[in-house]
Amino acid sequence: MGRVDGKVALVTGAAMGLGQATAELLAREGAKVMVSDINEEQGRAVVKRITENGGTANFYRHDVGEPDQWDATIAEVKRLYGRLDILVNNAGICVAANIEDTTLEDWRWTMKINLDGVFLGTKAGVKLMKETRGGSIINLSSIDGIIGESPLAAYCASKGGVRLLTKAAALHCAQAGYKIRINSIHPGYIHTPQHEKYLRDLGDYQGEWDRKAKLHPLGHFGKPIDIANAVLFLASDESSFMTGSEMVVDGGYTAQ
Repeated sequence: MGRVDGKVALVTGAAMGLGQATAELLAREGAKVMVSDINEEQGRAVVKRITENGGTANFYRHDVGEPDQWDATIAEVKRLYGRLDILVNNAGICVAANIEDTTLEDWRWTMKINLDGVFLGTKAGVKLMKETRGGSIINLSSIDGIIGESPLAAYCASKGGVRLLTKAAALHCAQAGYKIRINSIHPGYIHTPQHEKYLRDLGDYQGEWDRKAKLHPLGHFGKPIDIANAVLFLASDESSFMTGSEMVVDGGYTAQ
């Protein structure tokens, strides 16, 4: 307990899945958490669970692909808490389509949420963290930011962009002396609502479940808490010598 005591965190896409697990864990470990998402009902439910368990949290409706909404969200964080120590750029979408089937509309939508959202969030986070000279930004990429998968053309491109944007931003902050660390996390297949939707979109749900589970040498999919634990480490002072790093949490998928 208390690994991020006294810190202020903003977690995007925190109404369910990885974001929910991350927000709840950071709160249990002592952080004050701003839960942001476009899903207001589920986002407020996450805040309710946190506060009922003794934590501190607020909800703010937030579309990460819109620059003005980033300005408003960061302003609300500053108004409520006065600072920002941890930013988790988690919000993302997944379109199941290969390069031939991906429409330009789907491509642009994927980039807006998965890559523009992280770009805007990282810029906004750096701006506020500079005021207190320090912080940790954690960007959720994917194993598909390291390798390619044919049914995920736009998703792979967006997550690859997150991976290298993270490194470029990390170097800038380190060289500027901001004391802001920026790292990326690369999950394998984690059992979340988005994961369920992706498998269903492929057509043969049970067949795809079995096939993709076997691609992980540990023999099963991960759980949201597996990623939340990685976020907690990068958010805490335990990772003080890490920046520009990519933390892979994938059951051995990319080791093959």
